[in-house]
Amino acid sequence: MYTADYLEKFSRKAFEKMGCSPEDAATATKVFIAAELYGLPSHGLTRIKDYFQLWKANRINIRPNIRIVHESPSTAVVDGDGAIGMIAATRSMEIAIEKAKSAGTGWVATRGSNHYGLASYYTRMALEHDMIGISMTIANPLVAPTWSVTPMLGTNPIAVAVPAKNQPAFSADFATTAIARGKLAIMAKKGEKVPLGFVQDKDGVPSDNPDILKEGGSILPLGGPVESGGHKGYALSAIVDIFSAVLSGANFGPFCPPSLAYLPVLEEKVGEGTGHFFGAMRVDAFQEKEAFLEQMDLWIETFRNARPAKGRERVLIPGDLERETYERISKEGIHVIAPIQQEMKEIADQLGIEFEIRD
Repeated sequence: MYTADYLEKFSRKAFEKMGCSPEDAATATKVFIAAELYGLPSHGLTRIKDYFQLWKANRINIRPNIRIVHESPSTAVVDGDGAIGMIAATRSMEIAIEKAKSAGTGWVATRGSNHYGLASYYTRMALEHDMIGISMTIANPLVAPTWSVTPMLGTNPIAVAVPAKNQPAFSADFATTAIARGKLAIMAKKGEKVPLGFVQDKDGVPSDNPDILKEGGSILPLGGPVESGGHKGYALSAIVDIFSAVLSGANFGPFCPPSLAYLPVLEEKVGEGTGHFFGAMRVDAFQEKEAFLEQMDLWIETFRNARPAKGRERVLIPGDLERETYERISKEGIHVIAPIQQEMKEIADQLGIEFEIRD
């Protein structure tokens, strides 16, 4: 087990050794550690390897000039200048929040970025200001549209966080695909099989191989095949693609630059880098704050008190499991599987810093 403090210090040192400023290294690290604490290792330490390899391949800008290139009182387009995604995303959400403070709502479309990690990290930033937070992003084109075998879209997550008064905040964060790419990577490291309906091979045949993407396969949209609603997942993913990439001027769909160093850089592009979309909405821009928070409490309590199905102890509200996991892992420590420990050790050795292998 590792403490969050130990892993945070290691991550910050690693990014500083790559050339990031201490402030940017801290910003990226916060997202990685949050993912580990929320029990989502697919967006945690394992992503440091991705960025380390991109850095070695000279495919990220570790000293970016992140700036607004177009704006109105409530909107902005932010150019991430090739930054590590967590840095461009954090700054973009900060801008959305600042605009919401004065205009009631703030909306930011970001281009020129890279993979931004845990989508709900940014929505939770809005909660601190009694705002609803919205976050979405495109990603590596590894997902085939319904009735296709050609990878055209990313896992394209959507996250929404809503504040409440006495109840814990509502926090939804989900990929618009049957499974996230990072979870496939973790399953492969563990030697596990993928349930059928999540991925397909290059010919469209269902597969249980978590490494099928390296063999020309693809991930299916949320819902899997059309018979179980996969076309709806495809539509959700397309919406994220348009909001994050077309609206910002980033590369959409199959033109999204890969965040994995083993994937070749695309010669053709239709925009700048990877795109995200952020929203911040002041609840008192719609009704008196206390009235909304109390009504949100009532909403949560109403759904939490629904009669559970046979074999289920309770009905969950989005965010319950993650919050409980955060509290548990914060006390028990962070478990890092052996393959990822070895990856961190190899990175540490190359950067001239320390990382301790633990049983």
